[in-house]
Amino acid sequence: MARNIIVTPLSHRSIEEREVEMCERKGIGHPDTIVDGVCEAASRELSLAYLRTYGTVLHHNLDKGLLVAGRSVPLFGGGQVVEPIKIVICGRATRLDGETDAANLVTEAAWRYVGQHVRCDPERFTITTEIKEGSANLKEVFARGGPAALANDTSFGCGYAPYSRLEEAVLAASRLLTSPDFLERFPAAGDDLKIMGHRLNHGMHLTIALAFVDRYVEGVEHYFTIKNAMIEYLGDHLGVPVAVRMNSLDDPAARDENGVYLTVTGLSAEMGDDGQVGRGNRVNGLITPGRDMSLEAAAGKNPTSHVGKIYNVLAMLMARDIHQRLDGVDEVNVKLLSAIGERTDQPQVAAIEVGSKRGLTDEVRKNATAIADEWLENINRVTSLILEEKVALY
Repeated sequence: MARNIIVTPLSHRSIEEREVEMCERKGIGHPDTIVDGVCEAASRELSLAYLRTYGTVLHHNLDKGLLVAGRSVPLFGGGQVVEPIKIVICGRATRLDGETDAANLVTEAAWRYVGQHVRCDPERFTITTEIKEGSANLKEVFARGGPAALANDTSFGCGYAPYSRLEEAVLAASRLLTSPDFLERFPAAGDDLKIMGHRLNHGMHLTIALAFVDRYVEGVEHYFTIKNAMIEYLGDHLGVPVAVRMNSLDDPAARDENGVYLTVTGLSAEMGDDGQVGRGNRVNGLITPGRDMSLEAAAGKNPTSHVGKIYNVLAMLMARDIHQRLDGVDEVNVKLLSAIGERTDQPQVAAIEVGSKRGLTDEVRKNATAIADEWLENINRVTSLILEEKVALY
């Protein structure tokens, strides 16, 4: 069956040609990223359990998660957490036969994720689940599966390639601020990180929020000494000219802990910043208001049938492949639209925009269509990449 793949020229100016561009990245310790990661870990563990038991991934969605902030008293030299951070995982899951309990499996996966990705004491958290059986009609979609899974939602996914210079700078800054070298040099650096980048014509600017760990900071003067050294480190290592601001809410005339960004755990979630699945990074690792974006939360969704997950991942992979394999292509945008109950490898439409200084030739159109068709023909590969943690989801 022929697929409805439409290849057209880029319908707007490329991202690099625009006067203004913005993008954002939330780090691994941001409340939204923590709950994304926990729910995705839970879905992956449940999917693997289904595969071991039944040979296929059964109906589930664990993409409703909430982080409720705790309370703390940060103090120079070391304060205390007085109320833990609460994580609630909510969703639907098909019951596992035998002694394996889905809720217990999900809870164990969530605790494992927190222990591996957040450097503070796991006792700073509590994790609870609210997981019920899925609806009968959605479970029946799985029973009707054939060569490709059937979509359990009518939704769309978006992807693009390549990253812009600003996007690359934001991602590079994130890698630097979480690198072993940086963390060894600056033990006061916490895990809660947010980078907002913007470009005005050719000038790039980063506004960074980074939680400081109180036990490594002796006082106000020491805090600002560390912060200035961190900014200098970024300037020396980033490799591109970027203006950097850090912890802009700090009071330059601060006299105590209240005037600076100080935490006990290195997480803003300890003291009033809540989190929710889907409010953080998209599958490109960024939040990009100048690009086509889906508001679907990828984390926690079923990796076999939920197009809010697989179509967003697939669109990014498809766009990158077209950009890398076709000479002269400067920018690629991909949008995939599903229909609930229809095969995921047969979208209602796969819309591909190609930007090239040489224009959209018949050869480029033909080759882009062939690459998209190849990805859709092998759409089960996307599920494997997700379960093997070989693609980004947040």
